[in-house]
Amino acid sequence: MKKNVMRVIAGTLAGMAVLTGCGKGVSDAPQGSSAAVAESSDEIKTTYGDKIYDNVTINVELFDRSNAPEGVNLTDNRWTQYVNQEMEKVGIHVNFVAIPRSEETTKVQVMMASGTAPDLIFSYDGSMIEGYYDDGGTWDLSAYVDGDGQAQNFKNYVTEEVIDYCRNSDGALWGLTAKRTSASKNNLFIRTDWLEALDMEMPTTTDELVEVLRAFRDNNPEGRTDVIPLYPWGIGVAQPSILALPFMESTKSEAEFESDSFCTVYSDEGYVEYLRWLNQLYNEGLMDPEYYTLNQEEILVRGRLGFTEWGVYDNVNYNRLDNLRSNVPGAKVEAMPALISNVDGNQYTNADPKNGMFIAVPKTCEHPDAVVTYLDWLASKDGGYVLYNGFEGEHYNLEDGIPVPIDNEFNDTDKNWLRMDLILMGNPGYYESKEQMIKTLAHDMGENGQYVIDDYAVADTGIVRSLSTYVSPTQAANYTEIFTVMQENQVKCITCAPADFDSAIASYKDALQKCGMDDVVKERNEHFGVE
Repeated sequence: MKKNVMRVIAGTLAGMAVLTGCGKGVSDAPQGSSAAVAESSDEIKTTYGDKIYDNVTINVELFDRSNAPEGVNLTDNRWTQYVNQEMEKVGIHVNFVAIPRSEETTKVQVMMASGTAPDLIFSYDGSMIEGYYDDGGTWDLSAYVDGDGQAQNFKNYVTEEVIDYCRNSDGALWGLTAKRTSASKNNLFIRTDWLEALDMEMPTTTDELVEVLRAFRDNNPEGRTDVIPLYPWGIGVAQPSILALPFMESTKSEAEFESDSFCTVYSDEGYVEYLRWLNQLYNEGLMDPEYYTLNQEEILVRGRLGFTEWGVYDNVNYNRLDNLRSNVPGAKVEAMPALISNVDGNQYTNADPKNGMFIAVPKTCEHPDAVVTYLDWLASKDGGYVLYNGFEGEHYNLEDGIPVPIDNEFNDTDKNWLRMDLILMGNPGYYESKEQMIKTLAHDMGENGQYVIDDYAVADTGIVRSLSTYVSPTQAANYTEIFTVMQENQVKCITCAPADFDSAIASYKDALQKCGMDDVVKERNEHFGVE
């Protein structure tokens, strides 16, 4: 199969960068080798403070979520200035490059293809980041991390186990990754005030859920006619959502689930039945006709949404519950345990791997050592901890080692809107343990703090099946084509007439087969030891 044109161009430009852009010894170094930047690894120093650079500038990707407070500049504000105050102590200036969050994949692909990508790029999609490396577009970062004393803050905080998520069979680091303090991934959320008004129990099966969704629409307690009973999370993404698990066969085995957790429609017939179920709900009017264009947060806070899936505590994160209640006094959105499997009667929930986002350094970067030094600083108490929590006495006071916010409203407008997109090294924040994380998040939410505690308790119920970051060779090579097919076909399968569903699925699988999915399944099964 032909490679995606954009990735071919990226590889070509990366090769040109190897020949022309990265300093002494570049033309003699093998493509992908970190040795191209320094004469020997002994010269590389990436622990913050061990080396003073000569006024090096690095360009760093920064998500633009269009949420900056009025009058505040996304790339030039108190916290980006703090970054540079500290980094300039070691001769590094950080120039932030704003990239719209909703377009980040496309924007970075175009930048990689044109040779204009920032020196530090990142994505939650490991397949894409590893694909850039395999195409020769990004540096092998092992020389900047593995040596004694190298990136010491980074290694201490993230740990070797997590670092190795980005290590290939040759020992190269095709990227670096953040630490995930908790693997708990998502929760199901439901309008419990509507349930109470309808005198209905929390649904425990898919059939019970359908009855609840119908009641939300047909007998809405508020008399609303604009209700959207269900908004499905993650349609068009590669990994299965919690709502899909009751239909899936592979949940019965951890190895099979991990193997099938990429483009599941091709390898688990139960996922096909999940899409058939969504098709039924769509055609019954339990989903918005153009659900794929809707903003999940907007329909929730306007009081239209009855049931959805989201991040563990996303019912209260970003003031969502408060904003909902300002529009609908007395409204309640609470986490709901995962539904019972239609296959074997167990309750399954999915979990993230131990790592968070993936970070890479394009070959066009002339100073990958400076980029790793920046990441090393972010992994330190003066770096990520301050960017996330702020300053003691101004933003928080310590209580039993937990930073307790002094004024949540001030923190929200001063730092919280930006902190997650700056710290990079931790998901969902800079924490040293899950217990510390939950307590800190609960304090951050003020009066809604108990929701965070309850949400994490719900997320940890049932049999946990972990999603895998493993990327097979064919998966990496053909990822762009596979992703495009998923984006185009999953919506078609959900929105088509019921009589057309089987043919839509057949077309979907045929398109995936042409992208090499038979080889992907074989490679993944071999990796996870699945017969």
